[in-house]
Amino acid sequence: MRVLYDRVAAIDVHKDMVKVAVRVPGARRGARKTDVAEYRTFYGVLQEMGRELRRRGVTHVVMEASGIYTEPVYYALAELDFTQVLVVNPAHVKALKGHKTDAKDAVRLLDLYECGAVVRGSYIPSPELKEVRDLTRYRVKTVQARTSEIQRLQKTLESAGIKLSSVVSDVTGASATAMIEALIDGERRGRVMADLAQTRLRTAGKMADLSMALSGRFTEHHALMCRLHLDQIDGLGQQIDGLDERIAVRTARYSRETGLLATIPGFGDVVIAGWLGAIGPAPHQHFATAQRLASWATLCPGNYMSAKKSKGGRTGDGGAYIKPLLVQAAWAAIRVPGRLQARFHRLVRRFGGPRNKGAQKRAIVAIAHTLLKIAYQILKTGRPYTDLGDGFYDTRDTTQAKQDYLIRQLRKLNPGCHITITPAEAA
Repeated sequence: MRVLYDRVAAIDVHKDMVKVAVRVPGARRGARKTDVAEYRTFYGVLQEMGRELRRRGVTHVVMEASGIYTEPVYYALAELDFTQVLVVNPAHVKALKGHKTDAKDAVRLLDLYECGAVVRGSYIPSPELKEVRDLTRYRVKTVQARTSEIQRLQKTLESAGIKLSSVVSDVTGASATAMIEALIDGERRGRVMADLAQTRLRTAGKMADLSMALSGRFTEHHALMCRLHLDQIDGLGQQIDGLDERIAVRTARYSRETGLLATIPGFGDVVIAGWLGAIGPAPHQHFATAQRLASWATLCPGNYMSAKKSKGGRTGDGGAYIKPLLVQAAWAAIRVPGRLQARFHRLVRRFGGPRNKGAQKRAIVAIAHTLLKIAYQILKTGRPYTDLGDGFYDTRDTTQAKQDYLIRQLRKLNPGCHITITPAEAA
């Protein structure tokens, strides 16, 4: 293939060192010269490496994504005036088995990259969006830690024979917390603690169940463990509130995009911040189509076919942060009457019926895919989302609509033809 970039460099990134392969024109006409060097990954060394590449006239640099180790290398090079600094998915440029060394990895990247269109770059957020991404991802981990702590609290109560979670839906709610605090303070009378219930828990049936559920073998050790769990839950809750405030300050820079995304059912502040951190305010600048974005987020079915047989259609393992957020948004969106709710029920019927839990899960992933395409389109066009209504599919699936669709398909297969439909009575 024709060489498009005369002076290129490829970097194989590791924790403590990087291998850099540089390819420039050779002494003879048409010849190419390749040199391989090794550098430490201290940031000052990486900056000097970038300056050395510029002194050698390198204009294009490519490297494999290696998680967090790629970032200091990328940002050290981004400070200089390279024409392009590209980060590529290792799965696209995987070295051949039996020929795997760090130097050969870098040279293989050169072979692919100097011809231009063989490799595609990954999406790298700007420093401002990187801040949003780091905070939203840390928030996800903090929420997960809080959930784990709540589960530990429930296990401690179960160990003591306190069946509070069998009566209340949330053991961290106001009523449940007051009852646990009473247990910690030494109260053991179930009827007295049940009287701490508020609002909907104060029905006759609930009060009787609470009185029995709060009677057990609660010891001083259980009191100590519950106190530790409650303090940890409270601390993590405060961390989440603080993260929400910091995220809100940074997403305020993108008020136009935030307003557009807020028009989509299921898109709240958390999902919008997660979208901006993971994909950015202008996904069409990095992904040519919504289908490519869905593939990147692994919200589309797998495609593995051999001998004309499809062998599995599972989604991929990527999108570890944005995919769960979009699935969460999908569960919220189907609770709102409209086109998305109608589509969910149609898909559930197609996949096995409402009693089939697997059908519901497959349908909700499909709704998450639809939400991703909607968000991509409204950010590309700048027009807010307009729901087509819960009767959209009834209107679309009329006999006349099906007939018009089939006529359009026939005209595509036979350009320039004239199609006439003669009723049976006239025939």
